[in-house]
This record gives sequence, C-alpha cells and structure tokens, in this order.
Amino acid sequence: MAKEWILNSAMNRFQLNFKRNVGAVSDEIRKCAPKSRGDWKQYYFTEVRSKEHIEELGRKRHIKITEVISAEVENITEDDCIEYMYKMVIDRTYDGYTTEIKTIYGQLQEMLGVKIEPAPDEWDRLYNVDFFIKINDKYIGLQIKPASGVSHIPQIFKEYSLQAKTHKKFTEKFGGKVFYIISIKKGDKKTISNKEVIDEIKSEIDKLKP
Repeated sequence: MAKEWILNSAMNRFQLNFKRNVGAVSDEIRKCAPKSRGDWKQYYFTEVRSKEHIEELGRKRHIKITEVISAEVENITEDDCIEYMYKMVIDRTYDGYTTEIKTIYGQLQEMLGVKIEPAPDEWDRLYNVDFFIKINDKYIGLQIKPASGVSHIPQIFKEYSLQAKTHKKFTEKFGGKVFYIISIKKGDKKTISNKEVIDEIKSEIDKLKP
C-alpha cells in the first residue's frame, strides 16, 4: 500500500499524468473504440505517445521520488515506476472504458426489458454491430458509442452516416435495424444521451414480434 501511495503521490505532485505528458487518454480511447486491451495498447503507442516516452516518464518519476522523498522509497525501483505508467495509460483507461460500456449496456437492458447479447466478432467487422437483441428469428443491432462530451456527438453521427451501408446489409440479412446508443458522462454517472432511441428500439421490437 505504501508503494502504491508513493507512486500515485509522485504522479500527481509532478503532474506526470497531465495531458501534456500522457495525452488526452479519455478522448483518445473513445476515438480508438478498442475491442480489446491489446487494441488500445497498440493505438496508444502508435497514435498518442510512444512506449519510450512512457518509459521516460517512469524514469523521471523515479528521479523525483528518490531525490525529493528518498527516505520513504527504499523499495521503489525504476521498473515499478515504468510498470505503473503502463498500468495507468493502458489498463486503467481501458478498464474505465469497458465499465462505461457495461454501465450503459445495463441501463439499456433494464429500460427495454429484453436480453441484450454481445455480437459475434464477424458482425462487428461486417456490420459495425456491438450487441444484438434476438426477436424470434430476427435480430436488432446495437452500437454503443461513448462521447467525451456534447461537442463529440456530431462526429459520432458522421460515423453513423458512413456506416449506413453496413447497417443496411444487417437489416437485409437479419430483419432488424441497427441503432446507435450515445453515452456521455454527467458528473460521476454515465447516461444515454440520445434517449429517443429507446422508444425507437421498442417500436422495432414490437414490429418484429408476431
């Protein structure tokens, strides 16, 4: 616990977790929309900051700790600092992202009163669908899109228009429409921004029922 506290304190004190050092990780992971931790890791080290840069931040923190609060860090190593940087920019950002998806997923399932299931990887590639609702022998497609704020929503709808052809193919094959669910953060809570989509999905469910 002491090591974690020292690492975290040094991170905040010397502002190593500020945007200028590690990038706008919350915005970047939404741009990436990773399907796995590996996707996010590759994107981060390619598009945001280099692996060498993160390692250098870890080394910088090690110097700060050993020079400023050396009496408290006898068992802190350079590897500890580098590993902590990895965990912050990769693991914790990804975990926060997936938690947001699950939170919205749970809200949506409760509002609709139906079972929502993860889509096969093939559906993601071919139709840009993350989740589905099965109604008899037909399927409704869902895509949850986290937005960093209201200003990001127009970009999401631009993506939606670009994916319209794949969504049309989904409807032709499986009978149901594909819907976008936009997630935004209000305070500490994740919420569905385009709430009108709930009634649209309900209407589609009713239409597909016998």
